[in-house]
Amino acid sequence: MGTFGHEIYDVVGIGFGPSNLSLAIALEEHQANERTRPVTAAFFERQPAFGWHRNMLLPSTTMQISFLKDLATFRNPVSRFSFISYLHTSGRLPQFVNTQDFFPTRQEFHQYLEWAESSVTDRVSYGSEVTSIRPPRGIGAGDAEHLEIEVRDVHSGATRLVRARNVTVSTGLVPRMPKGVERDERVWHSSEFLAKFRRMDPAGLNSVAVVGAGQSAAEIARFLYDSLPHARVSAILPAYGYSVADDTPFANQVFDPGAVDEYYFGSDQTREAFWRYHKNTNYSVVDDEVIRDLYRRSYEEEVRSSRRLFFLNLTRVNEVKRSGDETRVSLHSLLDDGARELDVDALVFATGYDSMEPSGLLGDLDRHCLRDEAGRHRVGRDYRLVTNPELPCGIYLQGGTEHSHGLTSSLLSNIAVRSGEIADSIVQRRTEHEFGRDVALEIERETL
Repeated sequence: MGTFGHEIYDVVGIGFGPSNLSLAIALEEHQANERTRPVTAAFFERQPAFGWHRNMLLPSTTMQISFLKDLATFRNPVSRFSFISYLHTSGRLPQFVNTQDFFPTRQEFHQYLEWAESSVTDRVSYGSEVTSIRPPRGIGAGDAEHLEIEVRDVHSGATRLVRARNVTVSTGLVPRMPKGVERDERVWHSSEFLAKFRRMDPAGLNSVAVVGAGQSAAEIARFLYDSLPHARVSAILPAYGYSVADDTPFANQVFDPGAVDEYYFGSDQTREAFWRYHKNTNYSVVDDEVIRDLYRRSYEEEVRSSRRLFFLNLTRVNEVKRSGDETRVSLHSLLDDGARELDVDALVFATGYDSMEPSGLLGDLDRHCLRDEAGRHRVGRDYRLVTNPELPCGIYLQGGTEHSHGLTSSLLSNIAVRSGEIADSIVQRRTEHEFGRDVALEIERETL
């Protein structure tokens, strides 16, 4: 765990997943980060150690983006933090090239993230939860040149204060469960899947079900089928089967850095078209290989006249009740408008996530943040919350900006460029604060 005093940092990052890890790297590599005037940063993460979707690191599952869309390459192709650099350091670069594959396994990409994190870990405090952000006591927001961040040690409960001129909020997505359904030792969200699964005795899992029609749902259904050869596996689908993810070249352009400008500066009609035509690049869709793999298993069962993999299409979960060690699921079929019940030993909801919502963390500061006509936070092109003049400090969002920046708001696809743009903004604002805007612009021109 890093040690931080009461000095003022240029930026404090809240949460330390891939987004703020990429930002830490971008700040380290920034051309304005001179040895005599380093960009100072501190990051706080409530988890005990670095991790990224650990509970979905299923065997043989692969990334859905190219290895080139790593933490740094699209921003700096010669970065020492690239996936290629990781492979070279690990002694696997020739072997990886020989796979002739753009998509590493999820396990290997996680190892890459851990490798990158090991170089910046001195800037991170784990087991540390940020509980509030506020101006210094006795000072109004308009007079504050920095913000106070209250941090609680999750083990001891002790709190401390750090100060920052800018804050980046990257607390991640929030697991979504159906209304009225509570998680327990037998009802899980996909975000906790492997941890919960490993606590169970496989011999006691004779009937399991997975709710959802996206990539995680399909991968979990396949994993359960393969891991529990004695069990009945039910896939409860709100759709009529799985839909394939569109990863064709033209569709994939929506993840290009330039598409963020097209979305951000586009009209309402432009933005609506992005979602209408290209939502199937990422949301509630499944890779072709996984779909075919599941269908092949189902077909082979028909050939053998031995069924234990069932797809309940166009079916919704109405209610979940616990009865001893069993979980009873009340279902409603849109195919025949019929109702049925299903008893399972474990029920997994791969029902997605809600976007990050910073209002609770911001507390009273949120009243200084401007909103659009729909009541959503207004966000600058540099991912900084648009605030009234009474709040001069910068608050940046790494996530929760789908409405302003489009489909890549919380995705890895644009992570390197996004973190670079935030780093540019933080450094530019520091220069303006120290030298004034006109001088800062001149310095920026000279460094380009």
